[in-house]
Amino acid sequence: MCHPLAAVVSDRRMTFAIVAGEASGDILGAGLIRSLRTRYPNARFVGIGGDEMIAEGFHSLVPMERLSIMGLVEVLGRIRELFSIRSRLLSYLFATPPNVVIGIDSPDFTLAIERRCREAGIPSVHYVSPSVWAWRQKRIFKIAKSVDLMLTLLPFEARFYEEHQVPVAFVGHPLADRIPLVPETGKARQELGLDEKVPLLAILPGSRAGEVERLGTLFLETARWIQAKRPDVQLVIPCVNREREKQVRDLIEALDVKLHVTIVRGRSREVMAASDVVLLASGTATLEAMLLKKPMVVGYRLSNLSYTLISRLVKVPHVSLPNLLARQPLVPELLQDDATPESLGSAVLERLENQQERDRLVEAFTDLHLTLKQDADEKAANAISRLIEERTH
Repeated sequence: MCHPLAAVVSDRRMTFAIVAGEASGDILGAGLIRSLRTRYPNARFVGIGGDEMIAEGFHSLVPMERLSIMGLVEVLGRIRELFSIRSRLLSYLFATPPNVVIGIDSPDFTLAIERRCREAGIPSVHYVSPSVWAWRQKRIFKIAKSVDLMLTLLPFEARFYEEHQVPVAFVGHPLADRIPLVPETGKARQELGLDEKVPLLAILPGSRAGEVERLGTLFLETARWIQAKRPDVQLVIPCVNREREKQVRDLIEALDVKLHVTIVRGRSREVMAASDVVLLASGTATLEAMLLKKPMVVGYRLSNLSYTLISRLVKVPHVSLPNLLARQPLVPELLQDDATPESLGSAVLERLENQQERDRLVEAFTDLHLTLKQDADEKAANAISRLIEERTH
């Protein structure tokens, strides 16, 4: 049965243009397509997407991998191709206008498309806010000219857009819908073949080569400091792929003192679920650790020049998502010169040994989980349906 919001346009075939540039956007796009299809069973979904979206009946005009580029140098090396893809996509959209165009994340690519479409009279939506609330806040004026609707995953993002009179809907975070409210620590340890009776520290120095290069040795020296104090603690490092695994093993070999550590390829969420405490870099992993109700210690280092520049640009008091969501320092953030093996190790042991603090964090993290658990696919589809209904009248 069609969703009520679709009634006004159910007598004609809808076309949704969606542009996703990376794997996380592909997953969001697939969930959005499923929810939109319940409202518009005969709709067409076209644009740029990956395997997850294609499995839902999406037609990708260009392989999504052509947009999945990391790093400034790599982007510059492919800039002509990226401009060509954008030009061809816009020509297609102008020749066969969709009912709405939806850009998912990848703002450097998608916002320009959304703006051109909006100028041509095609309603535009952006799904996943850039970190405009944290730094380079003047980007909000470009965003305001590019979108008819911003869909945010986090509530404080929505407040920022409301303050700047940009139409916005907070839809919640899909991870909060997928991760259970009560973590299954024992099950995760069994599936990973880890000892269920001894404390476990999960170590996540990042998924990219540069992050592992900057933080890997620091985190390993922290682990060695902890193991000297608490030999019973098992250390587990998940590595996103074979390359990161080799990089981590090389860093371990380079240590002066042998370190007993288990390396797992992939399965970072399972490793965090199995842990008692997580030592990690700032990023989306902090959100996953929070949703898994795990005490954590955040450590991060940049080059001195980068840190100086970013410190002047950043407008928020915290860097980790749990602290940003709670508007208070729930988890320690040890950055730059404050990130030493002794300071990180001491913070880890404090969270490992203080049961009262652990209980307090579980309660706080559960409240934040419930805030983000909004059925994001459905809320995003509802907001887009309302936009279409308004434009149809």
